[in-house]
Amino acid sequence: MQIHVVQKGDSLYKLAQKYEVFINDIADANEMDDQNMLVIGQSVIIPSEVSRHKVRAGETLWLIAQRYGITLQELVAANQIANPALIHPGQTIEIPQAARPTIEVNAYTEKFGPAGIEIVDEFGPYLTYLSPFSYRIQADGTFAVLDDSALIHKACEKRAAPMMVISNFENGNFNPEIAHAVLANPALQQQLIANILATMKQKGYRALHVDFEYVPPADRELYNVFLQNLVDSLHPQNYLVSTCLAPKLSAGQKGTLYEAHDYAAHGRIVDFVVLMTYEWGWAGGHPMAVAPLNEVVKVVSYALSVMPPQKIIMGMPLYGYDWTLPYVQGAKWASTVSSKAAVNLANQYGANIKYDAESQSPYFNYYDKEGREHVVWFEDARSVQAKFNIVKTFHLRGVSYWVLGVPFPQNWYALHANFTIKKLV
Repeated sequence: MQIHVVQKGDSLYKLAQKYEVFINDIADANEMDDQNMLVIGQSVIIPSEVSRHKVRAGETLWLIAQRYGITLQELVAANQIANPALIHPGQTIEIPQAARPTIEVNAYTEKFGPAGIEIVDEFGPYLTYLSPFSYRIQADGTFAVLDDSALIHKACEKRAAPMMVISNFENGNFNPEIAHAVLANPALQQQLIANILATMKQKGYRALHVDFEYVPPADRELYNVFLQNLVDSLHPQNYLVSTCLAPKLSAGQKGTLYEAHDYAAHGRIVDFVVLMTYEWGWAGGHPMAVAPLNEVVKVVSYALSVMPPQKIIMGMPLYGYDWTLPYVQGAKWASTVSSKAAVNLANQYGANIKYDAESQSPYFNYYDKEGREHVVWFEDARSVQAKFNIVKTFHLRGVSYWVLGVPFPQNWYALHANFTIKKLV
């Protein structure tokens, strides 16, 4: 695939002529409802295989690599370029057709019933794991059973291994008191583990995922012991165990979200971890990219310093946010917006989409019908390609999406173009 950024005067007809592909193929790859709707600055996937590229004025080797969905290192190696800065207009660059690396892909879902089954039917082929969110642990170690049997059946049908998620989530927030009650009571833990095993066997789960957040910092070692107990109990039954980790930059990072998440211990104890590398831009916070690449790389780099890459699954968002300006702390929160809806918004209000080089994320500003200014940060083909290149560069285990049900067709096309997805079922 290639990624084209829409310029003034572009049309699907012109893009089809330029890249020598069919209009419908471009429309299908991007799931365009209206083939006449293009927004200046919008990224468009071009489903074509190209082996050579002629350098244009102003292009850099990095931009060319981004356009074709490969890493700078792959492009330099294929062309034996000593100095990547020294390319010139008219020069022909060979585009390597490297084999797609194999990765694992997880996605969380909060949708059950017919809507959830429909989503899994569509996206299950792209997944290694499906993680219904979540079995919510209570202070007495019990949990209510989810109505997830039909979802699990559909996941297995699509060869997506169902992964049971346990959390300390309660009434819209993660409850530290619930986490402490479980972690501080060995007898209660054993009963909880027995209930987990019984549920996994009954429902047909293939793995367990622990998402304990805002664990009291004093319970850090107790949390590690709990994870070891889980592994000791589940591994003999051939179940995988994984955890969710807050996006830390160092071992001693302060804050209730971070302190009890011991990267080195999790990397040693469990089979893999999911890094929550999103929510820098969040609904109640300052407007910014949800998953800025510069910040994501810092978290991945720290994780790599204490655990092997084959244990790291990098989190990715399928959504963005629409903030009303000026931002006022504690005022109305931003609304969630899908990548597809973001482009439609830009078109509706005549906004040009911009791209922030540092965060590798698209955004735009617009004024609504009441005259209020908004800023929208979201994800597009360029931003996910930049993240996929990080997975390739560091040889990570894979990626994890929050959350299914938010329309982002470009992501799934780009995922398939970049990787072979490992199946365990």
